Amino acid sequence: MKTLLKDIATIQTGLFAKTQEVGEIVYLQAKHFDENGNLLSNIYPDIGSIGIAEKHLLQPGDVLFAAKGSKNFAAVYESHHPAAVASTSFFVIKPWASNILPAYLSWLLNNADTQNFIKEHARGTAMQSIRKSVLEEIEVPIPSLEKQHAIIRLVNLADTEKHLRLAILQKRKLLIEHQITNLIK
Repeated sequence: MKTLLKDIATIQTGLFAKTQEVGEIVYLQAKHFDENGNLLSNIYPDIGSIGIAEKHLLQPGDVLFAAKGSKNFAAVYESHHPAAVASTSFFVIKPWASNILPAYLSWLLNNADTQNFIKEHARGTAMQSIRKSVLEEIEVPIPSLEKQHAIIRLVNLADTEKHLRLAILQKRKLLIEHQITNLIK
């Protein structure tokens, strides 16, 4: 079954706020994510809570979509993250349909086919951006929840394998450098 994103989720823009040195809420910006859309660990509350509407506070399961710049990634906001709001660099996608997992939706938005569709509809030359109407029209195939869980498990396993391969390569490089150093001595 396929449906449009606008038929299974609410999409809202991020909030404009001025950061400060110390605050009560994290103001999530694209710089807080790595190139794969993973939240970095060095985030801290940098805006005050006064004047922040409840609807802008991120809830577990909200999907952040980076709509500005060359990397349009999606990431799920999880319950272990600190209280946060998204900056205007993001659209906040709030899935409300009971038959869609936020992690599956994030994977779908990061999928190469979806990314190609998004890139085709990007606007701007110096700083490309994605319009809300483009996101709303993305077709979302909705397999059973069981299949969505299986897809997420497979994606997580592939990510783990990738990290392990990189770690092995780094260890191998260090071992070779150590052996060469010992040969020189």
